Amino acid sequence: MENNLKWEEFVKIDMRIGTIISAEVFKEVKKPAYKMIIDFGDLGKLKTSAQITKLYTLESLIGKQVIAVVNFPPKQIANIMSECLIIGGLGVGTDVVLLQPERNMPNGTKVA
Repeated sequence: MENNLKWEEFVKIDMRIGTIISAEVFKEVKKPAYKMIIDFGDLGKLKTSAQITKLYTLESLIGKQVIAVVNFPPKQIANIMSECLIIGGLGVGTDVVLLQPERNMPNGTKVA
C-alpha cells in the first residue's frame, strides 16, 4: 500500500475517551448535525459537531462515552470552533456509528 502511515506519524495522533455532557441540534449547518461538548477530564471540555442525527437522539448521547482525536487544530464549523473529532465507523450507507470503549473509563484516558 502506498498510503501506509509511518509509526512516528501514527503516534502523533492523540485519541482520548470522553463523555458527552451536552448535545443540541446544530441549526446553523446545511446537513443535519448535533453540536456537543465532551468532557475529557484534565484536558478540559471540548466542543465538536457530528452528523449522527439518523442513528442517535439527543437524549441517547448525554452521558455516552466516545473516542475522539483531541490534537487536530480547531476548525470553524458554522458558528462554533470544533476542538476535537469524534471517531466512528460507517454503518449502513453513510451513517456514522460512534466508537465507544467496551467498559466505562475515566475521562481523558489515552487510547493505545
